[in-house]
Amino acid sequence: MEKKYYQLLKEKFPTKEQVLTELINLEAIVQLPKGTEHFVSDIHGEFDAFDHVLRNGSGSVKEKVKECFHDQPRVPITDLCTLIYYPEEKLALEKSTLNWDELVLYYKKNIPYLLQLTNYAGRKYTRSKVRKALPPQFAYILEELLTEVDTKEDKIDYFSTIINRIIELNQAPALITALCKTIQRLVVDHLHVVGDIYDRGPKPDYIMERLCNLPSVDIQWGNHDIVWLAAVAGSPIAAMNLLRISSRYGNLDILEDRYGINLRPLITYAQKYYEPRLAFNVKAEDNQTFPQSEQILLNQIQQATAILQFKLEGQLIQRRPEFLMDQRNVLTFIDYEAQTITLNAITYPLVDFHAPTIDPNSPLTLTKEEEILVTRLLTSIQTSEKLKRHMDFLLEAGGMYLCYNGNLLFHGCIPLHENGDLKSLRINGHNYAGKALLDFYEEQVQKSYLSPSCHDDLATDMLWYLWTGACSSLFGKEAMTTFERYYITDKKTHIEKKNAYYRLRNEETICQDLLAEFGLPSHGHIINGHTPVKEKKGEDPIKANSKLIVIDGGYAKSYQNTTGIAGYTLLSNSYGMQLAAHQPFTSVADAVKNGTDIISVKRLVAEVACRTKVKTTNNGAKICQEMADLSYLYQNFDKI
Repeated sequence: MEKKYYQLLKEKFPTKEQVLTELINLEAIVQLPKGTEHFVSDIHGEFDAFDHVLRNGSGSVKEKVKECFHDQPRVPITDLCTLIYYPEEKLALEKSTLNWDELVLYYKKNIPYLLQLTNYAGRKYTRSKVRKALPPQFAYILEELLTEVDTKEDKIDYFSTIINRIIELNQAPALITALCKTIQRLVVDHLHVVGDIYDRGPKPDYIMERLCNLPSVDIQWGNHDIVWLAAVAGSPIAAMNLLRISSRYGNLDILEDRYGINLRPLITYAQKYYEPRLAFNVKAEDNQTFPQSEQILLNQIQQATAILQFKLEGQLIQRRPEFLMDQRNVLTFIDYEAQTITLNAITYPLVDFHAPTIDPNSPLTLTKEEEILVTRLLTSIQTSEKLKRHMDFLLEAGGMYLCYNGNLLFHGCIPLHENGDLKSLRINGHNYAGKALLDFYEEQVQKSYLSPSCHDDLATDMLWYLWTGACSSLFGKEAMTTFERYYITDKKTHIEKKNAYYRLRNEETICQDLLAEFGLPSHGHIINGHTPVKEKKGEDPIKANSKLIVIDGGYAKSYQNTTGIAGYTLLSNSYGMQLAAHQPFTSVADAVKNGTDIISVKRLVAEVACRTKVKTTNNGAKICQEMADLSYLYQNFDKI
């Protein structure tokens, strides 16, 4: 097998000179500074704010512009940054307000600025990588312009002629747009999404399209993402939960209009059995209004899917005793005549509990009508081409955790006992804890997704456990009290007790132990999302002497009254790590017209003594292995 590998490698590099050239090239690459990593989390469908953070690199683009033109005070920094963030929109605005001569001057002024900045942003990469970042249709022209932008007098006419010709052929807007997007790509080399792309906000599909088109991205699944994966993998409970949450936040149009899922059978069913109830009112975001008829429908659908979810969940709990969730089989604890429920030996009155399709003698049984409905809805979800494409990407680019450049990334928690010991889940006679637990979960996700016709197998049920189980690294609480929040007024029953991890992660020794559990160095960091940081109450996202950073500051507008900010992001470059706290985003129109930007306040998390080079990164390790293989091939070229 090894000999065959080197024979294939020899086919790729058929001469010793080619092997040597590639070896020298790779040796040079590993000596370059590492690229900038950008960490985001808990986007929750808020595309506009997320897209702006991507475009400005959490403030990195503006910093790069200031560095590049620090000795040129006449460069309009804010205007140039707006152009880089939103080239199409900014150029359309300029075209609508300037005459042709003024527009030509605008092009001639900004193209050289953008070329200088492209050179500056690409200086820590190889020429080959910069070339690959250039759009193919302009690759040759841009290489010429980038080479000559700082030219002396003897080539100034050559440079000017190219620019003039581009403008004459009406290609300046396309060229400027290409340069702006190249700058964005060069400023940030790689994006990490630490979970929760879906639910609450109105445009998760837009976010997925954006991610699908990025050159370098990974995703750590969040608890909300896993529900969407589970629905496409064939979990009827996840499908009902997905529909319930979408109706709760007024986002059914995502499913119906943009993913093409047929909701007509659900609408007919909900209107047949349910009337509006106060607890099921839609949770509208700021300035979001719905017609009265739509509010009523969303309320009815939410009730219908909640009861279906509780029935299906009860069935799962009965067939999976190993999940230890008997206390959550809520429909079996109800006195239907008295309209009360007994939880933990305490009886509570139910408020607005209306479940006309429940048989008190068999509360978990679906009616024949419901069986047909659930099947139709699940089939429609699974056959959505666009949703399947997005979930395929989420599966391919994602995982339960990631060890990357010495850091440990995961969305929620590593389940722990109160004393700091790893908490285990026992399945089929095996105990899983720590890294082994997350590896087991990821294996089950992959297994379920590859068998979409299986709806009640262990792997598919495990996806639901990840949403709501006590030992789920994505949920991280003892129990999910959805039923109580709908139907019981006593708020003590609404409390969801967090896993000990969320207290213990403030301790440096615990974080060091977890890094060691995943085979990572003591100087690494743990990077989490999932729990909104209540900054206005004094909570600090940097914990355990900087060993752990929480970057869920609240993209979702529903969180911002609690958090006081609109999201944290993290940047890691060759000099160290910086945490950025963002203020709320207004709108693209405001950003383009008035040059407004998300105000980001940065804090240093870690600083390295020596600038980090590619050779010490994950990519560097792969390159070093390639170098070892090429070196062996070079030394034994005539024998292979």
